[in-house]
Amino acid sequence: MHVFELTKKKLTLLEEVKKGLSKPQKELPCKFLYDKKGSVLFDKICQLEEYYPTRTENAIMQNYVKEMADYIGEKTLLIEYGSGSSIKIRSLLNVLKNPAGYIPVDISKEHLNQSVSVLKKIYPHILIHPIHADYTQSFSLPYLKNTKKRVVYFPGSTIGNFHPQESVEFLSRVAKFCMQGGGVLIGVDLKKENSLLNAAYDDKEGMTAKFNKNILDHLNSRFDSNINLDNFKHMAFFNEEKGRIEMHLVSRKKLSFDIDEMSFSMKKGESIWTESSYKYTIDEFESMARQSGLMVEQVWTDSKHLFSVQYLSVA
Repeated sequence: MHVFELTKKKLTLLEEVKKGLSKPQKELPCKFLYDKKGSVLFDKICQLEEYYPTRTENAIMQNYVKEMADYIGEKTLLIEYGSGSSIKIRSLLNVLKNPAGYIPVDISKEHLNQSVSVLKKIYPHILIHPIHADYTQSFSLPYLKNTKKRVVYFPGSTIGNFHPQESVEFLSRVAKFCMQGGGVLIGVDLKKENSLLNAAYDDKEGMTAKFNKNILDHLNSRFDSNINLDNFKHMAFFNEEKGRIEMHLVSRKKLSFDIDEMSFSMKKGESIWTESSYKYTIDEFESMARQSGLMVEQVWTDSKHLFSVQYLSVA
């Protein structure tokens, strides 16, 4: 078994929550957005008119998937971080030549198992080994003797959820994990008009607001806390100075709640920061990749340059 080491110190989920809510600017790890209900809500968000990333990335994949498969090569072990419904991976699995296997990694066990059961029926000839794990923590990877190289598939704009220095550290560890000859196929959201960004994260149907509030519901169910979701409202905006979308849950009034016998209080208007989504130019991301020991081999974009899919090789 190969162990993928990502974090220097592994905190328990409860410790992460308490640490984040104890900061002056309260925050929660965005991975808590993705329990079973959150994963289903996000799938619905991906179908919204305002949410351009998914359909744009899908179009890029459809147009250039054969080129991407050439970069990935034969006898490759393909490892997907945050696999979710494993929809995007299908275009690759349809054209890959003699893959060593596919390993979807996801934090939502039930969602993962449901997706894998479907995939195994569609691709009975491909070894599929699901791993229920938080890909920002350590997890074990099975050894497959026919593996020529490893490629990590990291779709969506999930790399944007890390702060830039965290992204460099994350990608550095991924590069080390993939080893020389390996690579990363990654989705990178690009900078664009603020109006498009703001609409994508605050849709008129309120689906993103439900998704954001579900993080509190997840805490209630996991840690038996007593947070009233009605006391919070969703807020999302593009922070132009930092180059990122920020999602917050804003307190409608003065309130308090308990998590594992630890009390937290909030003033009216105070917020819990639940997610960041950084946007980059092509040059900005290339610089970050170089700092991580990765070299950009190819960049595929749509005609409007809203989004990119990039293949990085281990330098």
